[in-house]
Amino acid sequence: MKHLAKVILCTAITATAASPSFASEPFEDQIEARQAFFQVVKFNMGTLGAMVKGKRDYDPAVAEAAAKDIYSLTMLNNSLMWPAGSDNSATDETKAKPEFWTESADVMEKHSAWNKAAEQLAADAGKGLDQLKASFGPVGKSCKSCHDNYKAK
Repeated sequence: MKHLAKVILCTAITATAASPSFASEPFEDQIEARQAFFQVVKFNMGTLGAMVKGKRDYDPAVAEAAAKDIYSLTMLNNSLMWPAGSDNSATDETKAKPEFWTESADVMEKHSAWNKAAEQLAADAGKGLDQLKASFGPVGKSCKSCHDNYKAK
């Protein structure tokens, strides 16, 4: 848990302390902040995924904490991290495709699905390995659905 707290603290510091005047590339700070955001998502998904795959012992307290963190992240308004033009056609620093900004209704629908799946995961993760497994898959599928359309390989 101390590691998670450090990751979240570093993410918050990066997102709030960065100044656009120091950026060497347009949108460098915003891209860095959203990449840090997704690192926190990845960390928590990795923790849960290891339990689901049997590579880590199931721990209800850890599972619940990681799942609640993911759900909390789905609730975060990170719109400042996604300015128009900060896509992979403008810079090599991101894998975000331009379509992310032109297909906003679909993006919002996919985000809503991620939020709903993460809410269920947060409710189930600490109630046993079988419930974690059942709720983990839909979260991963919701992530993949957005990545398939809006993240370059």
